[in-house]
Amino acid sequence: MKPELFHIGGITLYSYGFFILLGMVAAFLHLYFNRARLGLDVDSISELILWCGAGVFVGGKLFFFFEDPVGYWNNMGHFFSHLGDGFVFYGSFLVTLPLLYWWFKRRGWDFWDRMDDVGIAGAWVHAIGKIGCLMAGCCHGLVCKPGAWGIVFRDPKSHAEPLGEALYPVQLWDSGIILLSIAMMYWLQRRGKLFSGQVFLVYAFVYGIGRYITESYRGDGARGFLFDGQLSHSQFIAILVVSVTLLMYGYLRKRGLKTTT
Repeated sequence: MKPELFHIGGITLYSYGFFILLGMVAAFLHLYFNRARLGLDVDSISELILWCGAGVFVGGKLFFFFEDPVGYWNNMGHFFSHLGDGFVFYGSFLVTLPLLYWWFKRRGWDFWDRMDDVGIAGAWVHAIGKIGCLMAGCCHGLVCKPGAWGIVFRDPKSHAEPLGEALYPVQLWDSGIILLSIAMMYWLQRRGKLFSGQVFLVYAFVYGIGRYITESYRGDGARGFLFDGQLSHSQFIAILVVSVTLLMYGYLRKRGLKTTT
């Protein structure tokens, strides 16, 4: 796995950024092919993706800072000089949601109806971006138990630790979980969703459950823990996300049934 794909002159193409870009292309294509149904033109899609990108960046870095606020506060120069490294997905997720709510409401659109397709688009960025994590070695797993299948990182520029030993392929597991949620979302759309927001809530629920499980195999201990190391920050947020998702499922289902009767 190589964090750097290739060099052209003085320019380096990094694996993580490349796969995030691929994910954004997939997200754009999903929205573009559904633009008539969504009432979006190319300019609106581009603006939507830019707002999402801003929320993802700010939220991801903000929650990354919260993993070790004292350490980063005492070394802000290092923090700002490495803005391309270290993102927390749930930070991106929780900051982008209110940003999108504002953007949709400003246009008079129903938030939950639009989020069904934005959820699919965002999941494509998430799933493909996890391959970038694998290439860079970030979000790496623990050293495998004997007989378990793992991935060995050898590039000295990799973020994975330790090098030269088989680690659980947590990045691939996460990507597979997200791809499963994408398949479920497309199936639900074609089958016919019961209410606005149902498709998006599938993504939040499936990934929340999967992320809680895969976190137990993560080996990057600097991401932060709570309750004397019993739960990682992401596991705690996953519990909250799954709980809120279930509550919102019941609420939106009742709201959807009322509008159809």
